[in-house]
Amino acid sequence: MHIPDGYLSPATVAVSYAVMVPLWAYGFKKLKEKLDEKTLPLLGTLSALSFLIMMFNVPVPGGTSGHAIGTSLLSIMFGPWVAFISVSFVLLIQAVVFGDGGISTWAVNSFDMAFVAAFVAYYVFKSLKDKTRFAPFIAGYISINIAALSDSLILGIQPLFWHTADGHPLYFPFGLSVAIPAMMAAHLGVFGVIEGVFTQIVYSFLKKRAKEAKI
Repeated sequence: MHIPDGYLSPATVAVSYAVMVPLWAYGFKKLKEKLDEKTLPLLGTLSALSFLIMMFNVPVPGGTSGHAIGTSLLSIMFGPWVAFISVSFVLLIQAVVFGDGGISTWAVNSFDMAFVAAFVAYYVFKSLKDKTRFAPFIAGYISINIAALSDSLILGIQPLFWHTADGHPLYFPFGLSVAIPAMMAAHLGVFGVIEGVFTQIVYSFLKKRAKEAKI
């Protein structure tokens, strides 16, 4: 799901940073409110897990890639704003140190995998947590698929708006008819399940440990 440099038009990049900078600023404020001696170690551990599972990229037809992201677990445990900032940092490190994703596309990648995924996961989990014990799985599955849809829409509109006079794409070459099916098939069938299972297992483990600690 990491979009590399060169896939997005300069206009898309400019708009994405204009949208994300105020969101990052507000997110930092919310993060500072949540951080303390108890939350910092677990937040660091779960952010590291998010970093790790995102490194297992699988190429997806249409020019991008797929993987689990770990955003849903962070969002459920700490809230969407903390998850948003944590995963944004993870994406920045991956782009700068490992070349996974891009600097120009960091804002879009953060919007999809950090912001969209975090808020979808949080509200899906919140609406289902008292109705089913599989709320973490469902939150993880739905959130990564909505993030993938957002990712494919941003990619798919590139050749519609930015192309040469004879119709040759200037940036991402595939339109919505290719980008959406390619991304959604992979995430609905594989990566959504992985994200859901990861969220369910780690959330259940952490809750069990929390109960044992109180005994």
